[in-house]
Amino acid sequence: MNFELSDEFKALQAKVRSFIRDEVMPLESDPRQTAHGPTEELRNELVALARKNELLTLHASREMGGAGLSHAAKAVIFEEAGYSPLGPTALNIHAPDEGNVHLMDVVASEAQKERWLRPLVEGKTRSCFAMTEPSPGAGSDPSMLSTTAVRDGDDYIINGTKWFITGAEGATFAIIMTRTDDGNATMFLTDTDRPGFIVDRMMDVMDSCFTGGHGVVRFENLRVPATDILGEIGKGFRYAQVRLAPARLTHCMRWLGAAQRAHDEACRYASTRESFGKRLGEHQGVGFMLADNEMDMLTTRLAIMHCAWVLDKGERGNTESSMAKVISSEGIWRVIDRSVQVLGGQGVSGENIVEKIFKDARGFRIYDGPNEVHRMSLARKILARNTDKSKG
Repeated sequence: MNFELSDEFKALQAKVRSFIRDEVMPLESDPRQTAHGPTEELRNELVALARKNELLTLHASREMGGAGLSHAAKAVIFEEAGYSPLGPTALNIHAPDEGNVHLMDVVASEAQKERWLRPLVEGKTRSCFAMTEPSPGAGSDPSMLSTTAVRDGDDYIINGTKWFITGAEGATFAIIMTRTDDGNATMFLTDTDRPGFIVDRMMDVMDSCFTGGHGVVRFENLRVPATDILGEIGKGFRYAQVRLAPARLTHCMRWLGAAQRAHDEACRYASTRESFGKRLGEHQGVGFMLADNEMDMLTTRLAIMHCAWVLDKGERGNTESSMAKVISSEGIWRVIDRSVQVLGGQGVSGENIVEKIFKDARGFRIYDGPNEVHRMSLARKILARNTDKSKG
């Protein structure tokens, strides 16, 4: 594995870093941020800044107007963007749009790409991915999928309820995971202004960095043409893996940038705040926390780059992305938690950005599959591998 960056890519990294610090971070105190994320007005302003600087939706394919970044390249750029809670929104690389761009680029028809993907890449629209359901529907166990799509002539009629749907409020279109007549999972694309697509309510959650927040969405006899099936009927779970492995990894990338920001804030404070006759960071209890932060971030960065390397080789990378997700979410959480501790009262107040990062990042150990589910999956693979070895 060679992680050396070309001179061209180093220049892009530096450009993104300057953009985040000079144009995005000054907006972090903007009042157009709500408990359910940046307002559409603020998002549009951020997107316009990235567009002006030619930094919008860099991960999209060149055919769609992006830079066609490799997974390894995304790891570097997304970390830089994640340094500010508003950075991923500005660059149009936040969830769920980032994952939807990748999925549609691989699976969607040319007509679907022109209708839905191109405006998404251009930052003109937002989307949502409707998969998670309240009990007894699909959560960590996708086989419990209960939303149905029943054939009716040239259309399908969709009924069901989804929740924790990121970006649902204000999304222009949605990708819906359903169970079709054959008993298998199928994905549909739909405009959200169709009759029967209902955002019931917004959910109050800890994080506030996603435009459109997290919503409860109900489908009440939603009529969708068969031409709007995403990919092929009955292959929804297969397509979910196309989306989830890379999207899982990009979460790691963005949150690593947030952890770096929290660590930098803690280091600045520990370098200037005096306590008991010396700088705070000179006390071993604090200095050791800063050292542990550096080691956790290095481990996380290596895990991310290893998984990116696997994906760039064209492999599915499900096992690697599961490991990277667990390693990253737990390492990043430790970094942010220690940073709060170093900052003391500052760390638990809105006076410092780390308090927001702390609340935003906690859900990462749950999003894209709870860490316990990833461990369970990894354990099954380990046991199967060793069972095969013992038979041999």
